[in-house]
Amino acid sequence: MQPLVADSFEACLLDKVDCRRQRVSQIVEEVQKVIYHLTTEISNQDIRFQAIPYSPMYNGNITVLGPSQFLITVPVRGLAGYREAREQRWRYYTLQGARLHCPLRSPEGLLQWLEVRQFVKNLWQWHETDVSIEGDIVPAKVLQVFRKLVENAIETCHLSGKVSMLTPGIAVHVAMETSAGQVEIELAPEVEIPTAWSKRAPWPRCLSRWPSSERAKCIKSFGFSLLARWRWHYHWQLSFLQAERVLLEQLDEDGGCRRRCLQALRQLKEDVWCPGRRPVITSHHLQTVLFWTCEKYPYAKDWRVFSKGLLRLARKLHKCVRQRFLKHFFVRSGNLLEHATAAELDAVAQRLGLFLKDPGGLLAFHSGLVSVDGSSQVPDSCPGERHQAAMEITLTTSTSEA
Repeated sequence: MQPLVADSFEACLLDKVDCRRQRVSQIVEEVQKVIYHLTTEISNQDIRFQAIPYSPMYNGNITVLGPSQFLITVPVRGLAGYREAREQRWRYYTLQGARLHCPLRSPEGLLQWLEVRQFVKNLWQWHETDVSIEGDIVPAKVLQVFRKLVENAIETCHLSGKVSMLTPGIAVHVAMETSAGQVEIELAPEVEIPTAWSKRAPWPRCLSRWPSSERAKCIKSFGFSLLARWRWHYHWQLSFLQAERVLLEQLDEDGGCRRRCLQALRQLKEDVWCPGRRPVITSHHLQTVLFWTCEKYPYAKDWRVFSKGLLRLARKLHKCVRQRFLKHFFVRSGNLLEHATAAELDAVAQRLGLFLKDPGGLLAFHSGLVSVDGSSQVPDSCPGERHQAAMEITLTTSTSEA
């Protein structure tokens, strides 16, 4: 009886996952149509930015961070043949052109400088002072140019009633009205580097058993990219979105349940542990938690039981949130929770802790009887089945795996 109840619990949870997928797919469809028109107009105005083509099947430039939160990378044109910088030099400039007495802080973790001369082929427009200072392509200046182009494109494409700028300054955050409600989008110019792997990402790690060496070699062949993000004025952010997508593609070729566990973890995060329009924990954080857990538990036998896999991920997430530290999977010195507030993370850690004390309460949640703080209110009907499901799930919490 217990396995049957557990199977019903898993089916109920994954039904919600399917509903979410359909809803998000519809939103993505609407978003990419608008983004296609905007970026086409932007590309017509400035050759340095590429248009994002419309794709009815899949669009690699759109990353879903949450049901109403998206990151869209806009590839730049005219920078090819990337080479790592051969020498280090100090920078003494400001965005306004003034000279500093002390050099700017050197980049750490996921950040790096970017010089025009690092590209064998480059358009002369990248040497212009609107995006360059002393030979550096400065992300803050690129964002200033790009933001103005976005504002003009919204007007030119007659999308003012549908799309609006969210924040002042250099950030390119827009709000867009969809049939499912308003969504928030960050547009980030992207320098694609498909021919190299960053020296800041020594991966795969020594003695790592996941993924296989052949798979890792394939993943590294997709290279990396550099994003201009509003938080860093002088430094570009390393991004491995394409490599991460490839890593996700064949998660369960050995017959495991890793993908289902990730989907269930994401559903619980969005409904219970970290709800809201701007969650401190995004789908990218959960994906990273999965990668680290797969590296620690690389074998098919570790991912045969759904409830065990889900709880293993929940424990790892709880540990990272509680410690306020989640290492980037490729660049270990990068902390993906670096800019999250302590209060937000503590709130998520508290809800996760309540869940881990009583995993069987999930069944009550899927009856719509769990509050936002994680407390459960189990009805009087079918107490036997609820108890059996709780026993089935709780049995897997006796070992420390995260």
